[in-house]
Amino acid sequence: MTDKNGTREDVLAVGSRVRIRVPGFDADGSVACTGVVIEDYADMIIDRGSVGRDWAPVQRWAIALDDGRLIFANDEDLTAAE
Repeated sequence: MTDKNGTREDVLAVGSRVRIRVPGFDADGSVACTGVVIEDYADMIIDRGSVGRDWAPVQRWAIALDDGRLIFANDEDLTAAE
């Protein structure tokens, strides 16, 4: 998507095709995968401090990877798939 200033904005939404790096066996320990956003949990994200723990944080997006896996991620973990 391009805004009125001509700069590109990647807008994530349910149905968007995305790319994410997941743990793997590459030299850097991750593999680039593509998939489709199937759910947005923005309304369920809570502050880690309010639950008294810092493990198992709620992730915003559910992504169905092309290889059949279901993963969860945040905005900063995703890029638009070309």
